[in-house]
Amino acid sequence: MPAAKQRFKGVLVAQAKKVLVTSALPYANGDIHIGHLVEYLQTDIWVRFRKMRGDECIYVCADDTHGTPVMIQSRKLGIKPETLIARSREQHIKDFAAFNIHFDNYYTTNSPENREISSNIFKNMEEQGHVTVKEISQTYCPHDRMFLPDRFVKGICPNCGAPDQYGDSCDKCSAAYATADLKEPYCTLCGRKPVTRASEHIFFKLENFKDFLKKWVKDHTPQQTANKLQEWLQGKLKDWDISRDAPYFGFEIPGHPGKYFYVWLDAPVGYIASTANWCKKNNRSLAEFWQDKESELYHFIGKDIVYFHTLFWPAMLKTGGFKTPDRIFIHGFLTVNGEKMSKSRGTFIKASTYSRHLDPAYLRYYYACKLNSSQEDIDLNFDDFISRVNSDLIGKITNLASRGAQMLTKKLDGVIGSMSAKGAELISRAQSETETIAAAYYNLDYNKVILKVRSLAEEGNRYFDEMKPWQLIKTDQQAAREVLSTVLNLFRIMAVYLKPILPEFVSRTEQLFNEKPYNWQSSREVLQDHKINSYRHLITRIEKNTIDKIISDSVENDTDAKTAADTETYEKEAAVITIDDFFKIDLRVARITAAEEIKEANKLLRLEVDLGYEKRRLIAGLKKAYRPGDLIGRLTIVAANLKPRKMKFGVSQGMILAAGAGGSDLFILSPDSGAKPGQRIS
Repeated sequence: MPAAKQRFKGVLVAQAKKVLVTSALPYANGDIHIGHLVEYLQTDIWVRFRKMRGDECIYVCADDTHGTPVMIQSRKLGIKPETLIARSREQHIKDFAAFNIHFDNYYTTNSPENREISSNIFKNMEEQGHVTVKEISQTYCPHDRMFLPDRFVKGICPNCGAPDQYGDSCDKCSAAYATADLKEPYCTLCGRKPVTRASEHIFFKLENFKDFLKKWVKDHTPQQTANKLQEWLQGKLKDWDISRDAPYFGFEIPGHPGKYFYVWLDAPVGYIASTANWCKKNNRSLAEFWQDKESELYHFIGKDIVYFHTLFWPAMLKTGGFKTPDRIFIHGFLTVNGEKMSKSRGTFIKASTYSRHLDPAYLRYYYACKLNSSQEDIDLNFDDFISRVNSDLIGKITNLASRGAQMLTKKLDGVIGSMSAKGAELISRAQSETETIAAAYYNLDYNKVILKVRSLAEEGNRYFDEMKPWQLIKTDQQAAREVLSTVLNLFRIMAVYLKPILPEFVSRTEQLFNEKPYNWQSSREVLQDHKINSYRHLITRIEKNTIDKIISDSVENDTDAKTAADTETYEKEAAVITIDDFFKIDLRVARITAAEEIKEANKLLRLEVDLGYEKRRLIAGLKKAYRPGDLIGRLTIVAANLKPRKMKFGVSQGMILAAGAGGSDLFILSPDSGAKPGQRIS
């Protein structure tokens, strides 16, 4: 492989011997959703392209496993943190595999390699004089016996007065502040008021790297990012707190008992640790990728974590004796139907929910239609999604293979022959786009790849319609074969161009043409006197009702998360309401007179209750705990003055009181015998 380097629109590219690529590490406390997939699909497409070009391109990632949220969640579930992160890892791997996202190594930050490398970097920090120890005041919860991270403290914003804001920034006015400045703070775990306690913490002196970072960000980040970072670099860089107090799920800092590495120190080290793990499995050296100047290193991240990856991380790598990234690629967020993803609207869609209903190839194709080298957000509009897949991918691109292959195999023995001069000219024009499309891939301008391929498909369909092979075959089979050979060769070239985006689709194409897996040079080849296999559908159309099912399932799948959030809110509110607030709730005895399943929902029943003075219709999440017939006639307790709530499956005019962990472990509250509908509970 040649080592010569070239530039496509300012992005360094090369036919390098060694290329290492990473994506940001998904957190081990949550599911992969379609917003996450923007990044992993963007990276996977780029890696697949580099491999097709002949590079040794290694793609590594890992679960981000440390920190307070994992510790707290495992405590709530009554399991060890290691058990929780093992469950998350298993699900993450399944989700990525479903979307054909291929990692050469997918690891965990809770690994011996990560502990060793993080500790060595820290020792270098100390030895090189880049560490200082300071006493700081922190928010502490005496009830939970722990120092509280910013996200575990809420209160009133000191800037705009908005309630229920986190301890570091306000969602309403975007103000940033110290946790100590928050008004009327409370612990989100128990709802109690925290106190302030002093503690010694370890800081990394980032100011020592200012000159290095000024040059580095200019050379290795997008211009938009570099400009913003230069603004930050004008002033004095604050020391970075890299320690946390026990209890904390993570690695204890060597030489500092009771102090643990802040998750943002050891999380990016997970890139190196995952590479080290891959090297062990493949008898390779870590230095090949993280110290060799001839190797290439690329990070793909979202714009929300730029600060960590462009200031702290390069300084850490320099301290540790590792090479810094050649380039950091930064993408925007995902919106759905023009709005932020919403759990209540069913647009906060898990990867597993999507893949149960739809071929992941559709999403790979659609994201490619939208993705480019900018940091702009991309929008998943469902109407546009259906149109682009059905009209373009199937109606234009796949249509060429369907029309050409079926006629060739049914009427002309399935043998591709020679082409006419006009057909050869069409193929030559398609092949002339090879390096233009390669440049678009290198620059992450996947939307340009799709536009080029779609244009070729439109030209091919026009050629097919003009030449009318279905008529030619009746009078001149040789001429018909020339037309079909041209159309199929054109589709094959398009498939080569699309392989990084649609690997499974193209794998089926390779089987159709009876060929070995394509590389990038395959686009230069032309098939003649070549027998193909019988045509089988490469992909099918999207039906609108399938999208509706995904949205419906996403609303239902959010129930557990919403219940947890409501529980947290309740714990907080229960600690501060007065007896007068409690008396505002009108609790009434009610008799359930009718009950039926909502078939479209996983957990909901539609009920009718008699309050004595009137009847109400309610929607309750009791399906997994009760059969409808078992509820009819039972007395229960209802919050009767709750404002009616408009839901996906109708309006709920109140709320039945129930207790339990949820799902099948749930039982409605019932009054003692002798109670009558309409009686108030006091």
